[in-house]
Amino acid sequence: MSLLKDVRVAILATNGFEESELVEPKRALEHEGAEVFIISPENDHIKGWKNGNWSDEIKVDARVDQVSAKDFDSLMIPGGVINPDLLRRDMTSVNFVKSFFDDHKPVAAICHGPQMLIQAGVTNGRTLTSFESIRKDLENSGAHWVDEEVVVDRGLVTSRSPKDLPAFNKKMVEEFREGKHAKQTA
Repeated sequence: MSLLKDVRVAILATNGFEESELVEPKRALEHEGAEVFIISPENDHIKGWKNGNWSDEIKVDARVDQVSAKDFDSLMIPGGVINPDLLRRDMTSVNFVKSFFDDHKPVAAICHGPQMLIQAGVTNGRTLTSFESIRKDLENSGAHWVDEEVVVDRGLVTSRSPKDLPAFNKKMVEEFREGKHAKQTA
């Protein structure tokens, strides 16, 4: 049985996404029956990054200014150093991310992907992990950073790097299956 039948997932990415951090989660989601869409500020195609070099292109399904969080059930943000750095400069992308949190929809971010969460102002009071180099940025934004392969906090799934992809993908599928999470009360 497909765990994610009738679940629509947006993967927000732009040029410089870490190839494995987009391709492997996309494959895991589709394997479980999710309908996955590549959303980007760019038109047509975006280029990945692999082993310090540009890699394959992937087709963009829709520009971020053509969709909203209401069109999807869940959001996934791959890392790579370049990808989130470019995305966080685009306010339409930042607002797109924030709207998933406003609607209490599950979100997954890996490696440098949580930089988008900082920019969207959704990390304060949350426990998460990331690539070590952005630990201080997350802590400064009010997050509680931990060094674990995968962390789940109220529908937010985070992992440190491509080596954590098996655990990340498993938890992402679980959280995306659960769907919306209730707002935490103080």
